[in-house]
Amino acid sequence: MSKTIIVSNRLPLSLNINQNEVEATPSVGGLATGLKSVHADGNGIWIGWSGLTEEEINPSLAPNVEKALENQKCRSVSLSEKEVDGFYYGFSNRTLWPLFHYFTEYSEFNNEDWETYKRVNQKFADLVIENIEDNDRVWVHDYQLLLVPQMVKEKRPDVKIGFFLHIPFPSYEVFRTLPWREEILQGMMGADLIGFHTYDYERHFLSSVQRLLICDLDFNNVLYDTRNVKVDSFPMGIDFNKFHNAAIEHSKAKVKSEVQESIDKHKLIKGDTQFILSIDRLDYTKGIAQRIMAFEHFLEKYPEYLGKVRLVMLAVPSRSNVPQYQDLKNEIDQLVGRVNGKFSEVNWTPIWYFYRSMPFENLIDLYCSCKIALLTPVRDGMNLVAKEYIASRVDNTGVLILSEMAGAAKELNEALIINPNNLDQIADAIKTALVMPEKDQIKGNIIMKDRVQRYNVERWANEFLVSLEDVVSKKPETAARAVKGKVEESIVKSFRDAKSRVLFLDYDGTLAAFKNRPEDAYPGDELFEILDGIHANPKNNLVLITGRDRETFDRWFGSKPYTLITEHGLWQKDGAGAEWNQLEQVNNRWFSVIFPILERFTDRTPGSQIEIKNYSIAWHFRRVDPVLGEARANELKNTIQPLIGNHSLEIMEGDKVLEVKVSGVNKGKASTKFLANLEPDFIIAMGDDWTDEFMFKDLPDSSTTIKVGNKKTVAKFRINNTKSVYELLRKFI
Repeated sequence: MSKTIIVSNRLPLSLNINQNEVEATPSVGGLATGLKSVHADGNGIWIGWSGLTEEEINPSLAPNVEKALENQKCRSVSLSEKEVDGFYYGFSNRTLWPLFHYFTEYSEFNNEDWETYKRVNQKFADLVIENIEDNDRVWVHDYQLLLVPQMVKEKRPDVKIGFFLHIPFPSYEVFRTLPWREEILQGMMGADLIGFHTYDYERHFLSSVQRLLICDLDFNNVLYDTRNVKVDSFPMGIDFNKFHNAAIEHSKAKVKSEVQESIDKHKLIKGDTQFILSIDRLDYTKGIAQRIMAFEHFLEKYPEYLGKVRLVMLAVPSRSNVPQYQDLKNEIDQLVGRVNGKFSEVNWTPIWYFYRSMPFENLIDLYCSCKIALLTPVRDGMNLVAKEYIASRVDNTGVLILSEMAGAAKELNEALIINPNNLDQIADAIKTALVMPEKDQIKGNIIMKDRVQRYNVERWANEFLVSLEDVVSKKPETAARAVKGKVEESIVKSFRDAKSRVLFLDYDGTLAAFKNRPEDAYPGDELFEILDGIHANPKNNLVLITGRDRETFDRWFGSKPYTLITEHGLWQKDGAGAEWNQLEQVNNRWFSVIFPILERFTDRTPGSQIEIKNYSIAWHFRRVDPVLGEARANELKNTIQPLIGNHSLEIMEGDKVLEVKVSGVNKGKASTKFLANLEPDFIIAMGDDWTDEFMFKDLPDSSTTIKVGNKKTVAKFRINNTKSVYELLRKFI
């Protein structure tokens, strides 16, 4: 029976060690609740770190720890103190956390931490692979494990992999500052389904993928190598019944907690006092300092509320050993002291400040007793406290004031939505909340409560997993089969059995990965080694067929004995020392008409460039912003189209290039001319873009035609990328 493997930084449990006895206590709430049906109640396992370092687990204790974890359907990744420091406290929380929350000034780019992050991610991936069986699915969680999806996919391409990011994904302009940005994106793209809390985060991710990995997008699908990766938003919910039922019990309770007694006592002394609730982990992303200043501004702007409103502020300690968090703690202490010192009365203090964690029952006390919840993060992936507050308002009264920067604001738009940096707006929102009629409170809260109840954490998890099951790599419009396994074995066997072979190999995108500047894509030693090895066999006729100009190819390959066909089939050279032969009679008198147009577009499109060949002109836009590049390319085509008929020209669209050339010259005609005096019993052609489709169409039906990448093709087969091409060609040596 197939299973779901859940992967997160920490396991959903805590370990209690008494002498040599180990007890694992399951966590309650959050992710553990949402995935209970597939983990604890289903046929699933959870992979993560137990919280104990290798140094803390002595050899005699290790078997007991492992057994306790297995009883909870968990497997632990073994981490040393140094790995935890570099992976978790280092790269995860000193690099990714601040960067993804737009605090770029706090981000540290430490190469040693990056290397540790990669090494630990590989440990997680290795343990996942060790536990995978046929038809399993894998769900990886959060920013600590961004590389795991690709690491697993490389070893088990057959496994369905989902990834969910629980924090914001920043805009391209912020994300691009990360030195290892491509590696991070490639790691995430190992997943078949990538989920975010909101559409904004999804949009930012797609923009970065399009610009940094140069991938084609089809709405929310990314064409990556030969796979289709779906990107979607799934707003995480809460365990609604847990909070709502606890609030109902709270209203019936005869014995009250110490916190509730303190609240009741204060209401008894000052019967008209209203409580404003603030609950957060102490983190610079939560806007706590701005919140205190906004409350101070409220008391100054509306002095009639002095003695009548109290801010109950709970700040849960977090990363107290990190300098930025220590500075934040000191700042908040000073701000609370300033406000209380400025406004306090004998029987009234404006801010009740708690710097500690509170048990669940005390949270319910606060949710139920505070008329207003004031949540003002400057950046927050979701903010589940907002949903917990709404779920706990049994009588549907109360007002939620929520930052527009929190993911939850997209769903809870009946709340009072504010800009967390606008102190005057927050102050006015507090005043609005205090005077809001109960009927208006109830009307908005009923709508929000219904939404929170319907889309709870279990539904969130279920919808993600159902979507993952439904994700099937987008099939090309042809029946092109992937070159792997038995298909690859069959191609290699046919090649080896043949007595005469011809290999037509495109260059850019096939034998050489694309570069921002076309002139930088010169061949390396590895390519020469492969090509020389193929040509050394007298049974092989090796032909490099390219759109590049003959001068460039003569510099790169002119001393080599293989055949070169350049400019899409205009020129041919049959080995070192041979002369170039012009295969088609054409002229370039039309250059004077087309070149000024291309020059004008280049001037107004930063990053684009013109390549002038003997009888064609190419406009490259690989270095242009992808969105702008596509728009300019379409505009350029529309501008040139009316002119090409008068000069018997055509526009060829390559990968991030438009080329204007004389019509009738293409790789299809050139390849069939080359075969005219040959009778090979094996022909193979490999290419990556639209210009190679002529060759795929015109070659004999018995030919093995291979498309590199995931674009539409008439080829019979497709292969991932240049790396995969090299691996196949090595089998022809």
